Amino acid sequence: MIRTVYLNGEWLPENEAKVSIFDRGYMFADAVYEVAAVIGGKLIDYADHAGRLKRSLEALEIPFSLTDEELLALHREILARNAVSEGLIYLQVSRGAHDRDFLFSGDLAPTFVMFTQARTVIDNPKRQTGISVIIYPEGRWANRQIKTVQLLYSSLAKMEARRQGADDALFVEDGKITEATSANAHIVTKQGVLVTRGLSNALLHGITRGSVLDLARQAGLAVEERAFAPQEARDAAEAFITSATSFVMPVVKIDGRVLGDGKPGPVSKKLLELYITDRLASAI
Repeated sequence: MIRTVYLNGEWLPENEAKVSIFDRGYMFADAVYEVAAVIGGKLIDYADHAGRLKRSLEALEIPFSLTDEELLALHREILARNAVSEGLIYLQVSRGAHDRDFLFSGDLAPTFVMFTQARTVIDNPKRQTGISVIIYPEGRWANRQIKTVQLLYSSLAKMEARRQGADDALFVEDGKITEATSANAHIVTKQGVLVTRGLSNALLHGITRGSVLDLARQAGLAVEERAFAPQEARDAAEAFITSATSFVMPVVKIDGRVLGDGKPGPVSKKLLELYITDRLASAI
């Protein structure tokens, strides 16, 4: 099926949507993006994703003229046009097209793209088995709290994980884990404490991360926001990653070392259940 996509005010078949070769998103990765999960035709954590989009655009000083109501209406319309009940909506905003130059004009017209991906987001089979990860050196730019499209290093790290027979990688910088290639990283100590790195420019301020931590605290789980080393992760009772595309994904092996009994642990299972129940109730 040929999807209908949104490009700069037009609804187009995906094979007819074109962006300039001089677009700064293509030339310099001068662009930001967001992704929202869709379940039952409703948007999960939408307001938080829209808020982070604004923060990312402001950080790069890329103008954005759509109102909150207009942006939400576009999300609803693209779902309807593509008959997506479960899946993802991606949007990307670049600074716009300009003849190649490190300097750019302040009056460029941003390029705005939206598209859908129909996929199973609730019954992900990987959640039943958990995933394996490798430890990989951090090599991304310094402002990872801005959700830019600079994803090459993450892509290469994930490819290396696959070559090693794993599913993903955890980045390590100055002896401490920052996050996974496209998700936030968490561990549960043998004492039952949920540990995740505190917010800074070293990692993306994940929307799902924040929701899961709120739910964990409401459930009475001890939570510590601090840096942790790879060895502490390998010695943990449980580990998991969080993102808009995976929700809560258990990690059962790190660098070939099995965590616990090698199966998704009770904390990650409970947090996944709480997250899905809570977010479905508040979806729009």
